[in-house]
Amino acid sequence: MPFIDQAGARLHYEETGHGYPLVFVHEFGSDAREWEMQVRALSRHYRCITFNARGYPPSGVPADPDLYGWEFARDDIGAVLDGLDIGRAHLVGLSMGAYATLAFGLRYPERASALVVAGCGSGAPAAHQENFIRDSQNNARLFLEQGVAAVADTMGHGPTRIQLKHKDPRGWADFMAHLREHSATGSGHTMARYQAGRPSLWAFEAALRQLHLPVLLAVGDEDEPCLEANLYLKRQLPNAGLWVAPNTGHAINLEEPAAFNQAVSDFLAAVGGGTWRQGFAAPARS
Repeated sequence: MPFIDQAGARLHYEETGHGYPLVFVHEFGSDAREWEMQVRALSRHYRCITFNARGYPPSGVPADPDLYGWEFARDDIGAVLDGLDIGRAHLVGLSMGAYATLAFGLRYPERASALVVAGCGSGAPAAHQENFIRDSQNNARLFLEQGVAAVADTMGHGPTRIQLKHKDPRGWADFMAHLREHSATGSGHTMARYQAGRPSLWAFEAALRQLHLPVLLAVGDEDEPCLEANLYLKRQLPNAGLWVAPNTGHAINLEEPAAFNQAVSDFLAAVGGGTWRQGFAAPARS
């Protein structure tokens, strides 16, 4: 089982296929297994790399809460690239993984050639931030004090996740089975230090306007907590396109795998062919 050592954690990774490297970064409720349908489709043309974030077995689960947080998640992407001797790659992230993907592009733009930022922005608008932080801290305590079972069922039936159960009951059952296998320690520390501790996307406005990497923003139209944030990102990022999947919640890659795979494939083909048009961010508000 291959691992990469990075800042107090061992990161388990898998790679499939050949060609230009394409790295997938998973969300809070999932792990690398939830990228299976993307890897099956895209490894025909790309060297697909998935890894489990710190706190998600078989990656290491540090006991020290100070070894978690959004900056660790950002830099763990670079550690995976370094460990596999990859100078530059396309990155695909979902939710928590999308935040890390975008943060990586902002901090290390020379290491990324294109970003897919899917389901990003929960809790980011000012009106949502206080409740998001409070809920994240409460859930962190539940994970640490009562275990994964105390949170999993509520999460899986949440208003932005129930769509998966309606569309694909077996896929939802797999998602839930994987979620229940997660580490309570890793999930609790990730929720407290990453989810509750990350800056709002609005804090990066100036940097977003200077990021000229090609970006595909993807969001489900029923992923209400992320809609405003994706419109904001579309307005700031000068080279971003926004794809909205209808009748779709948060787990966009699981709910609509064929459409998601096609959107990602078309985006990467346009980037590779030099036809992803350069645009312009909206003028800054006075």
